[in-house]
Order: sequence, then C-alpha cells, then structure tokens
Amino acid sequence: MTRVATVPLQQTLSSAIQRSQQSLATSQLQLATEKKVNDYAGLGLDAVRTLSARSMLATQETYKTNISRVSTTLSLYQANLEQIDGSMADLREELFSAVGTGNSPGLQEMIEDAFSGLRASLNAKEGGVPLFAGSQTSDTPFIPKTLQDTVGLDAADAFGNDGVRQSTRAGEGVDVAYGIGASDVAGKLIPAFRALAEAGPFGETLTDDQKAAITSALDLLDTGITGVRSVNASNGRKQAQVETLATRAEDRVDLLTSVIGSVEDADLGQVAIDITQRQTILQASYSVFSQLSSMSLVNFLD
Repeated sequence: MTRVATVPLQQTLSSAIQRSQQSLATSQLQLATEKKVNDYAGLGLDAVRTLSARSMLATQETYKTNISRVSTTLSLYQANLEQIDGSMADLREELFSAVGTGNSPGLQEMIEDAFSGLRASLNAKEGGVPLFAGSQTSDTPFIPKTLQDTVGLDAADAFGNDGVRQSTRAGEGVDVAYGIGASDVAGKLIPAFRALAEAGPFGETLTDDQKAAITSALDLLDTGITGVRSVNASNGRKQAQVETLATRAEDRVDLLTSVIGSVEDADLGQVAIDITQRQTILQASYSVFSQLSSMSLVNFLD
C-alpha cells in the first residue's frame, strides 16, 4: 500500500497560501495608494534620488508661487494704468473739443471726474496694501483729495510713496524687482490738473483766458499721458519676463514630478493584472488545500 503523507503537503501549501495572500495584499495596497511602496526604505537605491528630486520640486513650487503672486500684482498695475490712460485720453479729447468750439457744457464735471478716477486708481489696494505706495504701506500714495487741492501744489508734494521696490526670488539665482510708485505714473499729470484747476471753474462757454490755459494744459497733459504709457510699457516688459520665468518653473515642476513618479508611482494597469492573477492562484491554493485536508488513508484501502 502506498503511503499518503498529507501533513507535510499541507504545511508547504499553507506557506504558499500565506505568500500569495501577502502578494495580493501588496498589490491591493498599491492599487489603493497608487504607489509602489509605502516608505523610502522600500525604494532602495532610488531613495536618495527621489529625496533629492522632491527637494528640488519643493523649491520650484516655491518659485511658481512667488511668480504667480508677482504676476497678479503686475496685472493689477496694468489694469489701473490702462484705466488712467483711457480716462486721460477721453479728457484730452474733450478739452480739444472745448477749445475748438468755445463751448464747454459739462467740462468742469468731466475734469473733476478724471481727477477722481486718477486718485482712485493710484490709491488702489491689493490685500489691503496700496499698490502704488512703495514701502509706505500706511500712507496714501496720491494725496490731493479734490481737484481744487492741486491749486498752487508742487507735483512732488502730491505723492506719499517712496522709491523702494519689492523683489522676489523667481528662479535659481534670479530675483525679480517690481513695483510702481504713484509719482512714477502721475508726476507729469499734476501740472496739467493744476493748470486746469487754476483756470476754472468752467461754465457753459470758455473765455479767451480759459482757452489759452486749456491749450497750455493740453501740452502738459500730453506729456503726462506719454509718461503713463511709458510706465505701462515697462510694466508689460516685466510681465513678459515673469511669464517666461513661470513657463520655465512649470516645465521644471513637470520634469521633476515625472522623475519622482517613475520611481514611486505604481503601474496601475500592471497592478490590476497582478491582482487578478494572484486572486486566481490564491483561490486555486484554497481548493487544493481543502482537498488535502479532506484526504484520508481510508480512501486508499481496498
């Protein structure tokens, strides 16, 4: 009679089942976390490379954040500068029309509205901090409150900003200085508004003296508008620089993310295949183990 030894087979099969269960659990964990391993120790020699890449990635993410903040500020500068430019251009057109026709209904109101718009733009804030104040965040960049406040006013006394500019790190060894002071924008506009304030108020028609004053103010206004556009152009160049730096940082973030992913991220397609195979193997192992457990020598006796 052939001897049947089921206990050693059961022990061997039990060990195999445990290994299959462990492999299946590992694959299921990979599927849940989408990672090959749960700690850096499991990466072996790739751990140092991954840690270095993660450090570089954090640095690039910081650069991206800095650049995004600067980009937002530059966009706010642009919006306010374009508002001023448009308002001054409209005022210029109205002044030309008034001088040409001698009629000036509503001219005084338009001048005052243009001044108020200039003041609102130059005193605009970002996060509660004046945009055009430099480092003087507690002061009002543009001081005159009404058009009449410009009468006899020296242009330098119209502003509360300073020449300090902010700077941010936007790349390896790359610092971006930015900022616009109210005096940079409107320093040459104040003489035009002063001339208009001293010649006014304007009624329905203009006197000869008022026509002469407006003609002089128009020359000053042209100079002021040119200054505004020059500042806006400089701001545009800074925006282009920042956009280039943002693209560079984004590319580096993508590259480093890919490097880290190639080491850490699990191939979910392969993981799904592994789970299916290991489940099949485990089910087969359970079936064989069940059959071995139910075997008896009685089955082999005549």
